[in-house]
Amino acid sequence: MSNYPEFDISDPWILSRRGGKNTVDPMKPYGWSLEKEYTNSGQAEDTATIFLSNYECPLRCLMCDLWKNTTSDPLKEGCIPSQIEWALDQLPPAKHLKLYNSGNFFDTRAVPRQDHRQIASLLRNFETVIIENHPKFINEKCLEFRDMLKPELQVAVGLETVHPEVLPRLNKKMKPDDFRNSIGFLKKNNIRSRAFILLRPPFLTEEEGIYWAKQSIDFAFDAGVECCTVIPTRAGNGAMDFLSENGFFSPPGIRALEEVLEYGIKLKAGRVFADVWDLELFSDSYEGPDKRKNRLVEMNLTQE
Repeated sequence: MSNYPEFDISDPWILSRRGGKNTVDPMKPYGWSLEKEYTNSGQAEDTATIFLSNYECPLRCLMCDLWKNTTSDPLKEGCIPSQIEWALDQLPPAKHLKLYNSGNFFDTRAVPRQDHRQIASLLRNFETVIIENHPKFINEKCLEFRDMLKPELQVAVGLETVHPEVLPRLNKKMKPDDFRNSIGFLKKNNIRSRAFILLRPPFLTEEEGIYWAKQSIDFAFDAGVECCTVIPTRAGNGAMDFLSENGFFSPPGIRALEEVLEYGIKLKAGRVFADVWDLELFSDSYEGPDKRKNRLVEMNLTQE
């Protein structure tokens, strides 16, 4: 393992290495997409994603770059429903929807509580709605919103890693038990959950990165999640670039992602996906990135 830095990784340290934000419109999402995802039905079905423009997450996770497309002021009532309505007009029909908001859906500065009922009405034609949330924001608000929805609510939570020395240094402000307790709360209330797992976060070698990603998948399923998404750790947010330049971080290879995905699928404990966004950044294969990406996509869609 690499040596840990002598300095403390804190909110001020992370903020001091940031660049500027992109300009976003509080009345429009900054992105949207449609892709296939292997669902609980055992089939690959159309799943839409809306990337909401909203208030920056108050947590300053070391590896996060989602702050680039956020506002610096809390959103006013009505902005989020307007964004969703606008995006749905652009998107073709789909059975499932991910509402990703660069932070926490139940942070009222990002998504005003007064908007929940209107949001639920806009989503009535979907079968599943997936939102993302830090354990700190998983509480009774989840149950209130679930009861407003016609589709099934699912919650995505960032576990990142269960490495006992790395997780505290991610500035996540969360312990594995916090994750377990939150997933337990959701499961007790019949809300499915999924976990985000980082492949090779800072301070780990390639071999260690693979090992701890597998350990994190095991922990997530044991805690009660139904699905895991493995995300190759990236630079590009300032803090991660600094760590990379000083020998504390290297991105994983694509073969590492393939190994971890294969491991997770073979567990048969739930669905496991590889994040193939910007996969060319991680290519280390003589086969070429397209061939390996196609194989990962096929594994995602078939769970074989």
